Amino acid sequence: MHQQMAYLANQAYRGAATSVPPLKAISMLLGGAITFLQKSLAAQEARRFEEGHEQLLKATAILRGLSHNLDFAKGGAVAEQVFQSYNALILASLKAFGRPHARQSFERIIAAISELRQAWEHVDAAARGAAQPIRPA
Repeated sequence: MHQQMAYLANQAYRGAATSVPPLKAISMLLGGAITFLQKSLAAQEARRFEEGHEQLLKATAILRGLSHNLDFAKGGAVAEQVFQSYNALILASLKAFGRPHARQSFERIIAAISELRQAWEHVDAAARGAAQPIRPA
């Protein structure tokens, strides 16, 4: 099941990357991870732990897929830092599942992913702004 989830996340990343610009795909995938974590938390609080675990696996599979598709040759130290951030979010999510303070932990994780998503959206906006030709006045 775990291998299948990783495969499906990788396929989703590749599919999104071919149909939308890469930075937009990253933003969309991070949004998906947030949604799955929210669903996982809701299921946990409703004591539907199996469903919550499935949603958690979907969220972590997205983060894992993103981390495995970083270009370390081009990204260097920044790619390494992003890789470590994704992995820290994965580990924190897995550790928080089913714990007494899961809500607080999941809220912090979701906030961190939201900030990361906003950063990617800012980079995307800056890249699009730089790509537009300068028009004479």
